[in-house]
Formats: sequence, structure tokens, C-alpha cells
Amino acid sequence: MTDDDRPTASDGGVEQPNRLESASARVNEQFENIRQTRRRRAFGWLGLVLTLGFITLQGLAAAEFFDSRTNFTWSHFAGRMGDYFPRTDVGGIPFLDIWTYWEFISSNDLIYDAEIGGLLFQFPPNFADLYAFFFEELGVFLIFGEAGITLAMGLVGTILGFPLAFLFSVLGSERVTPFPINFIFRGIMSFIRAIPAIIWALIFVALVGLGAAAATLAIALNTIGNLGRLFVEELEELEDGPIEAMQTTGANKPQVVFFGMLSQVKTSFIAWTLYIFEINVRSAVTVGVIGAGGLGAVVATQEARLVFENMMATLFVIFVLIFLVELFSQRLRARLRSNQEKKSIYELIVGFPRRMADSVVR
Repeated sequence: MTDDDRPTASDGGVEQPNRLESASARVNEQFENIRQTRRRRAFGWLGLVLTLGFITLQGLAAAEFFDSRTNFTWSHFAGRMGDYFPRTDVGGIPFLDIWTYWEFISSNDLIYDAEIGGLLFQFPPNFADLYAFFFEELGVFLIFGEAGITLAMGLVGTILGFPLAFLFSVLGSERVTPFPINFIFRGIMSFIRAIPAIIWALIFVALVGLGAAAATLAIALNTIGNLGRLFVEELEELEDGPIEAMQTTGANKPQVVFFGMLSQVKTSFIAWTLYIFEINVRSAVTVGVIGAGGLGAVVATQEARLVFENMMATLFVIFVLIFLVELFSQRLRARLRSNQEKKSIYELIVGFPRRMADSVVR
């Protein structure tokens, strides 16, 4: 290499070879550090996978998957599926007998109570019957039969549980209540969450008897624990800027809480409440299995009678109900997001096939 070919330094002089070697050594050292980091990361992931596999194996053993009494009888299982899915032949081709499901659904008022609906759907309208529907029979939910009772249990449970969930979450935040007093409210919510809703329902049976009221109270109590926990997490992750700005203006503690803290989380609180409402409707089905009313009670009754096709018909109604509730909740939560395009109900229904096709393409 000639002097003209040597790289020049920043001061116009000629770069010395030892500086090039020093730079090369630093680059090589960085590459080696990167390789070691990747190697350690790979060993870490391998260790995690092996640990999870070992724990899963232990869990399968605890769940009696390897017990001699546990036998997977696939042929028996396949044969029993005929009890759940009645079949009809059309031209020698087997089809699912939907009519059998529909007969049970309509005859047992799972989705529509004709007696109550007759008060509403009349032509010409009878105002005395309309008054009876809304103010005597209180039939806004009852018109939908057992599905309406299940929906009412989840909705009323959410509404009853929200105030205490809100209060306990605010008092359980260390930003509002000093330690350790705030842990009293956190402990109450943790205790509520530790007991499933179905157990709370069995406890409330002693108070109001076996029925939908016990299930609704259990769901309301469960809402306090679950929703309150989510609210507390939102309050703990608030930005300090608005709070400090309120404090510098001389605002008192209630003003700081309401205008500096709750104003930041109102959208999140609404979204979490809608999410818990979805969960509560599913819980209403689960709690109903003990005989507390709604679709869950119908499932338990048909299962006890070993009429599995009727049980499956009820499960289809449950699926449709949960799907509609989640669709409603998801759209409301989407409207809370300012960066998402707002669509009307008509646009949602008409555009559903296109959105499904787009999701498949992606």
C-alpha cells in the first residue's frame, strides 16, 4: 500500500495502522459479545422449554392422564356423538337434524317466550297490553326466555358489582390511600377472587333460595373482585404529570383523585367493565348449572335426564348468546378508541363477509 492509498485521519494526516487494528479489535469484540448474548439466549429458551415440558409432564401425571383407570375409548366416544348430534338422511346423504334442536328450543322457551311476546307484538297495538309488558310483566328480558334470564343475570351482576369495585379500587390504590391501609381493600378483593362464583352462589342460596337471584348476587360479588383488580392496575400505571400539575395548583386530595387520576382512566374503566360483562354472562351459564336458573339450569336438567341432543341444542343457544354479547361489547370498546373507524350496525352486518375474507387472506 502506498502513502497515497492510506486512509487519512480527521486532522488531514495519515491514519496509523495501529489505530486500524484497534478499531478492528473493538468491532470483533462487539461481534463476540453479540454471539455470546445470542448463545446465552438460546440456552435460556432451551432451558425454559425443557422446564415447561417437565412441569407439563408432572401436571399430566397429577391429572391422572397416565393412570390405569384412564382409558381413551375413541370408538365409544365417536358412537356417543350420535346422541349429541341427531342425524337425518336426505337422499341417502346424512345431515345434522336441525329441526330436532329447534323443536326443543321453541317448546321450552329458550330464546322466546310466546306468552310474554304476545303482549308486545300485536297489530293494531293494544296499549293496555304494552303497559302490562313494560310495567307489570317487566318483560324486556323475559321475552327472550331462558336466554334473556341468563343475559339479565350477567348484566345485573355487573351493574350491582361496579360501584363497590370502583370504590375498592380507588381506596386500594397506593396513590390515594397510604400503605398499609390500601392493602385492606386489596385483601378484600383478593379474598373475593379466591372463591369461584359458583361457590358464592351456593352460599347465597341460604339467603335468597335456589334460583336466578342467588346467581346474580354471586356474579355481583365476583365482579367486585375481578373488576376492582383491573381498576387498581390502571390507577397504579397512571402518568404523574397531570397529578403533579393538579397538586401545584393547590388542589385538594379529592380534586386530584377525580380530575387528575380518574380523568385519565375513564376510557379504560369503561372498556374493562364491558370485558367483565362478557365474562359475567359466561359465568351466568356456569352458575346456572347448579339450578340457579337460565340456560345453565336447562343444560344441567337435560344432562341429568341423559337427553344429550336437547343439551346440545341448549349449548348452541349459549354459543349464539355469548357471541352476540361479545360482538356488542367489542364494538362498544372499539368506539372508545379514537384511532379506529366508526361503523354503524348496518355497516357491521353488511361488511361482515368482506372482513372475514380479508382476515383469511391475511
